[in-house]
Amino acid sequence: MLLTVGVVVGVTTALFGFGGGFVTVPVITAVDAGLGGDAIHAATATSAVVMLVNAGFATAATRRDVLMRLGRSAPLLVLLAAGGAAGTLAGRFAPASLVRWGFVAYLAVTVVDVLARPGFFRPQRAAAEGGDARGTRGLRSRLGFPIGTVAAFLGVGGSVMTVPLMRRSGEAMSVATSLANPLTVAIVVPAVALSLSTPAGIPHTTGFVGAVDMRAAAALLAGAMPVILLLRRRPPRIPETAHSVGYLLLLIASGAAVALLG
Repeated sequence: MLLTVGVVVGVTTALFGFGGGFVTVPVITAVDAGLGGDAIHAATATSAVVMLVNAGFATAATRRDVLMRLGRSAPLLVLLAAGGAAGTLAGRFAPASLVRWGFVAYLAVTVVDVLARPGFFRPQRAAAEGGDARGTRGLRSRLGFPIGTVAAFLGVGGSVMTVPLMRRSGEAMSVATSLANPLTVAIVVPAVALSLSTPAGIPHTTGFVGAVDMRAAAALLAGAMPVILLLRRRPPRIPETAHSVGYLLLLIASGAAVALLG
């Protein structure tokens, strides 16, 4: 089952910039349901590992000209990483119900925002500064810390915030979702380091390192990585509207899955 889910994670990573959090959190919550209230903590930690590997792999396979659109984004990346560390630590001590319903609320607010505010489905192409488009035009550096904190707290990669912002700044879905992967890497590196190296509060269970379910992570990655490589080498041509609608439907499905598990 996890191998099959891994294939889906590979598709979402390559096509939507989701390193896997929106799919893996509900799945791992179900797989590790025997942990009771700790299942959601295991899910968010395991999700971070899966996202790091998948997003890093997808970034390495992305065309250089697309990655160059990150421009001078070092301050943004640093603040995303700082937020990732803060969110991981906060999530470690938060009640499981807060993390679970925070995840659902996070997606619900984003769905409403995408539907209510113009610019996501049909963005106005922003005028390029100096003739050179910057993919992170809509992402001000000061947004890095809150985005990283919320994303790491809930075990997601931040693409639910970064992709709409880049869309409203005029980027195509293919570019916005591709750039979401390196931004996700910045968030989850400290999250993974903390999840693996600090006590998890989860009773000793075979296959866990810290709060990370390593067996589940390995199965998900085995299914995802070949798909990411294939879709990066042979990217499908998806109409902008269909690509945007698919992104929205994935958000709704992920939020509903976690809500039902609660």
